Amino acid sequence: MAIAGIDIGTTGCKCTIYDQEGNLISEAYREYNAIITQEQHLLDAHLVWENTRAVLIEAAKKSPKIEAIGVTSFGEAAILLNKDGIPLVPSMLYTDPRGEMQCNKLIEHFGKDYLARSTGLNPSSMYSISKIMWLKDQKQEVFEKCKSICLFEDYIVYMLSGIRQIDYSLASRTMAFDINSLQWNEEILEYAGIDKKLFSTVVPIGSKAGNIRKELAIELGINGDAIIVSGCHDQIAAAIGTGVYKVGMAVDGTGTVECITPVFDGNIESQRLYGGSYAIVPFLDNNYVTYAFSFTGGALLKWYRDKLAFMEAEVAAKLGKNVYDMFDEQVDYSKPSGLLVLPHFAGAATPYMDNESKGAIIGLTTDTRNCDIYQALMEGVTYEMYINIEKLADAGINIEKIRATGGGATSKLWLQMKADILYKPVISLGAAQSGTLGCIMLAGLACGIYNSMEEAEKIFIQERDTYYPNSQKHEEYKKIYRKYKKLYNAVKLVLTAE
Repeated sequence: MAIAGIDIGTTGCKCTIYDQEGNLISEAYREYNAIITQEQHLLDAHLVWENTRAVLIEAAKKSPKIEAIGVTSFGEAAILLNKDGIPLVPSMLYTDPRGEMQCNKLIEHFGKDYLARSTGLNPSSMYSISKIMWLKDQKQEVFEKCKSICLFEDYIVYMLSGIRQIDYSLASRTMAFDINSLQWNEEILEYAGIDKKLFSTVVPIGSKAGNIRKELAIELGINGDAIIVSGCHDQIAAAIGTGVYKVGMAVDGTGTVECITPVFDGNIESQRLYGGSYAIVPFLDNNYVTYAFSFTGGALLKWYRDKLAFMEAEVAAKLGKNVYDMFDEQVDYSKPSGLLVLPHFAGAATPYMDNESKGAIIGLTTDTRNCDIYQALMEGVTYEMYINIEKLADAGINIEKIRATGGGATSKLWLQMKADILYKPVISLGAAQSGTLGCIMLAGLACGIYNSMEEAEKIFIQERDTYYPNSQKHEEYKKIYRKYKKLYNAVKLVLTAE
C-alpha cells in the first residue's frame, strides 16, 4: 500500500511516494518559471497543473497502487477560475507589487488591530485579499467571469478530485479567514465586494476531499480509488514532516530562506506577535504555529560561493567535492569570526518586515580571510533567528528543541553553531523532503492507515544527530549578540542619513 505527497512551490513541484512502512518508492520533480518583471510577479496555474500531472505520472510508474494523495502548497497566490474551472489570468505571487492601495483601504476601514485579531496576520498587501481586490478594481471584465477562487493547494485538490475545499492553514494566508470562528470573514469579504461563495469550503488540516476522478486516474496510470487529501500550507507540512506537531517543538528550515516554525497553544500574548509581524496559524489539536523567518538563509552562503569563492567552487567541482563541505573545513570554530554580519541582503523579514533594510559586514581588517566572512555569514543568520526566538519567548512561545531540515541542515558546523548561539538542542533528520513527507503522514492519518500522528512519526521520522549547546561557546556568542542587536538600527541610521 502506497501514499503519495505533492508539494507545489513557486518554482517547481515534486511528488514523493512511500509505502506504509516508511520506505521510499519513488520521487519526481519538475521546474517551471514564474513571470517576473518590475511591474508584476505572476505564476500560470495551468502550467503548474500540467507539471503536477507530469510528476504524478512519473512517480506512479513504480507504484500505481496508491491509496491516498496528500497536497501541500505555498500560500497567498489566488487563482480565479471561470465556470469550466479554467484559470482566467496568471496568479499574482505574494511578491507582486500590486495591491498596496487595496490593503490600505482595508486598514483604514477595519483598523490594524481588528484585522490582526481576526485573521492572525499583520495586514500586508502580500496576502490574497489585496490582490483579488486589485483584480476586481483593475480587471473588471476578468472578474465578472470569475466563478470560483482557489489558492494552489485547493486548486490541485479540485483538479484531482472535483471537490473544492481548502484547509485552515492555507485559508489563513488570504487575510480573509477568521482564525477564531474558523470560517471566512464575511465582514472583510463584504467590504471587499467579493462573494464568500467564490471561495472553497474550509476544512481542518489533513481532511479527505474524495476519490480521484476516474478518467484522471486512468490518464495518470494510478489506482482509481485513491483518496485525495487537503494537506496544509507548505511551511506546516515541512514541520509535520520533521515530526514537529507538539507544543514546545519547532522546525528550522534552512533553504534559500530560513524559517523557524514553532508549535504553541492559545495561551500567548498575541499583541506581541502582531507587533513583530508573526502570523497566528491554526494547526492540529487546537494548537497554532507561527513563522519566524529571514529572507536570506542559505541564500547568503550561495552569494559567498558565487561572488567571493567562485574559484574554490570551480576546484570543488573538478574534485567532485561538495563545495560547502570544503568551506566548512576551512573554518576555525575554536573562536567566533570576529565580524558582524547584518544578513538583510534581500531586506529584513520578522520581526522588522523592512524591505528597505540593507546587509552589512562590520569589522573587516587586512587580516580577514574568506573563511572568516563565511563563518560570519552563518553567525549573522543565526543571530537574526536568535532575535526572533527572544521575541517569541516574550509572547509566551517557548521552544524546547529544534529539528533541522533543508540544505543548511547538512552542515554539521552550522548546526552546532545554531545550538551554541540559540542555546537549544538542534536535531538533524534522515529524510530530505519534509514537505511531501508531512503530506504523506497527514494523508495516511486521514485514510486510517495510521491511528495517530505518533504512529506515523515512528514510521517516517528518523533522528540522525543531536547537537547540544556548549555553555562556554554560548557565553562567547552572547557577548557578540548584544552588539548585533544594535546593528539593524545603526546601519539604517547611516544609510538613511542625508
